[in-house]
Amino acid sequence: MSVSPIGVLLMAFGGPDAPEAIEPFMKNLMGGRTPPPELVEKVKARYRLIGGHSPLPEITREQARGLEKYLCAGNRNYRVTVGMCHWHPFIREGLAELIDSGVEKIIAVSLAPFFSKVSTGAYQDELDKAISEIKSSLPEGARFPETVVAGPLYANRLFIDAAAERVIQGLEHFPEEQRADIPVIFSAHSLPVEYIRGGDPYVAQFDSAVKQVVEKLHLSNWQTAYQSKGGGRGEWLGPMVEDVMERLRENGARDVMVVPIGFVSDHIETLYDIDIAQKKHAQSIGLNFHRSAALNTAELFIRAMADIVLRELDSKEHH
Repeated sequence: MSVSPIGVLLMAFGGPDAPEAIEPFMKNLMGGRTPPPELVEKVKARYRLIGGHSPLPEITREQARGLEKYLCAGNRNYRVTVGMCHWHPFIREGLAELIDSGVEKIIAVSLAPFFSKVSTGAYQDELDKAISEIKSSLPEGARFPETVVAGPLYANRLFIDAAAERVIQGLEHFPEEQRADIPVIFSAHSLPVEYIRGGDPYVAQFDSAVKQVVEKLHLSNWQTAYQSKGGGRGEWLGPMVEDVMERLRENGARDVMVVPIGFVSDHIETLYDIDIAQKKHAQSIGLNFHRSAALNTAELFIRAMADIVLRELDSKEHH
């Protein structure tokens, strides 16, 4: 007797997977409004500098393949798909794929490490919408699999281990005798301050994850900062990475390492905003700059995703 698979849906932000996808992706991001031509050109120019498209969709698919392989090694049947908020495969498409493969239950995993209404919150809204749309199209009497959202990454020990491993690997870029003193900046995407005032736990979760990594590695020279600020009005979370680098330089620092702990995959925010824009700024003020690698398909990160899936299953089976 074949056992129905357990479905896992990896929910990510999304990114344009080809040059011609950039404009429709931006339109989707702007809630259906057509982006101004000059903005489209500016964004296209940035994508051209990183290869013409976002690697995020393919990296997320690789993460899904790695997770499925890891979970299935435990002699259970799993099916892992990808659903993205702002580009194909959309959350509805990833969900439909799981339904078609006959899964008995679905565990959705947000790949945004820290909760915000524009990341995990938006993914959950899309998931709820997709569930109700698919349910309404099912034949009478057909059962929709029980669907739950797994716990957050930031609180998972293996996620912290994976982030710490990337910091160690990044510091190996510097001479051994200097590593203990290299200034480390942990970065996350800036958000409008009003979200935090409205109850978003984003900053608290960012700070918590950084504190755990810092304690694990006994780092003494570290700070948190924000990046990739949007163009909206109002106050945004700060300080920005560039401001922190300037302060470090004024205080005599010669080196800096940026750790993009707020992002689990490489995309425009790491490959352009950090590797090109922040690096250029660092060099212009006389800092030797390095970025630690994103988690991408690191084995410890695959295990962290598996752990939050298995914990969710475990908690369901014991209730």
